[in-house]
Parts: sequence; C-alpha cells; structure tokens
Amino acid sequence: MVGPTRIVSEAPAAPGLLLESPMVEIERLSLWYGAKQALRDITMAVPKHRITAYIGPSGCGKSTLLRCLNRMNDLIDGVRIEGTIRVGGTDIHDPGLDVTDLRKRVGMVFQKSNPFPKSIFENAAYGPRILGVRSRTDLEGIVERSLRAAALWDEVRDRLHESALGLSGGQQQRLCIARAIAVEPDVLLMDEPCSALDPIATARIEELMVELKAGYTIVIVTHNMQQAARVSDYTGFLLLGELVEYGVTRQLFTNPGDRRTEDYITGRFG
Repeated sequence: MVGPTRIVSEAPAAPGLLLESPMVEIERLSLWYGAKQALRDITMAVPKHRITAYIGPSGCGKSTLLRCLNRMNDLIDGVRIEGTIRVGGTDIHDPGLDVTDLRKRVGMVFQKSNPFPKSIFENAAYGPRILGVRSRTDLEGIVERSLRAAALWDEVRDRLHESALGLSGGQQQRLCIARAIAVEPDVLLMDEPCSALDPIATARIEELMVELKAGYTIVIVTHNMQQAARVSDYTGFLLLGELVEYGVTRQLFTNPGDRRTEDYITGRFG
C-alpha cells in the first residue's frame, strides 16, 4: 500500500497544509458561540481515503471543528461562523445546498453509541429508507453490505430482527458505523468513538477504522493520543480554538514543529 503523502510545512506559522487530493478543505474558519470564540482562523485540508485525527485538551475546539464539517453546529442557537468549508469541492455553506444531502455525504458517529430502539435490520436500513429506498430486496442488500463493512454481519446475521439495544456496547457502536455508511457517505466523522468502550472493543473499532479508510475519508476526535498515533495518517493539534500544528502523524508525534505540541504530547499539560 502506498503511504500517505508527506505534507511537512516549512512555515511554522501556517499549520494548515495543502494536500494533493483533499476531500475536505477548510479556509480561515472561525466560530463563535454567542460572544465566546471557539475556533480561530483555521485553515487545513483533509486528504481522501486517510484517517485524520484531531487531538488537544478538553475545550480546545476539536468536537466543534468536527461538527462544522456536516453543519451540526447549525442546530445550536447563537452560533456564528466565518470562513469556508468545501467537501468534494462543494461549499457546504452555499445557500442552495440541501443540508440533508450534506449529511448523507458526511456521516457521523457519536461518542456514545446511540442505536435506535428498533431492530438491528431497521437501524441499518434507516438512512436508505429516509432517502426513498422501498424495495425489500434492495434494503436487504444494503443492510448486509453495511453490516459486513462494519465487521458485524457474522455476529448478527441470525438475529437481524432482534432489538439493537440487546447488543454489547462495542457491537452497538459498530452498528452505528454501519448505519452511517449505509447511505454511502464520502466522509465519516467520529467523535470519541471508543471513549465508552473496553480495550477489546476499542481495538476492534480501531481495526475497523483502518479497514474503512479504503472506501471513506475518516476524521476522528480523540482524547487518546495513543489511539491517534495507532490509527491516523494525519493529526491536527488544537489549543484554545487554534490549529497549532497539522501534519503526518508519525512526524507530529516524534518531531513536532511547535513547542506547544511537544508540551502536550509529552504530558506537560492537558
């Protein structure tokens, strides 16, 4: 497998780096919750078919930045956003853009698994049904494909009509991943996807992320720096709403270009 493009910047003042094949492009993004500024002039590009991790201490803006990518922050009163975000070349704040269509292209997996109180089958079929798929045969094919992609099919194939709430925590999170990819998004966002899981389930989700990047561009938020080091190709370090540094994960962890990054990853603060 070809390794990720090396994107080392010579300019430490410009942590957002240009990539040859970006899926997501963020330019001068700032965000306010009322009078409080949560993101400050962020510029970065997220490459296709790679895993990009956002790390940083609590309250640094990681999840806020992640939620900007599918406009989840639109649901919060008093939010104001400046700057540009493009997904696959499309400006996601274009007035003519259908936000529902955006969220089909940019799926989301949350910190706590949140399966619907429905059967396993209906959880995986939910998105395609919303998008108008009615054929039972088509739905069965989509459900099997998405459950296989989420490494869950062999565990649940004989109990598809049982409640999803009866699954273990790790299985529920994989079901939520299957539900997200059932509508074939371009980008998969994961906000602390393993924080509520035990080490065995965490390892399975991490393996799954690495498998899924062949078909999806994945952006994760994690407090676990070891997890970022294990699974991500690129890492962005945020501090007080600022993107301090962004680059190839291996280099950022072994030879960071900013003293604040070094202080964080060596445990001097955070």
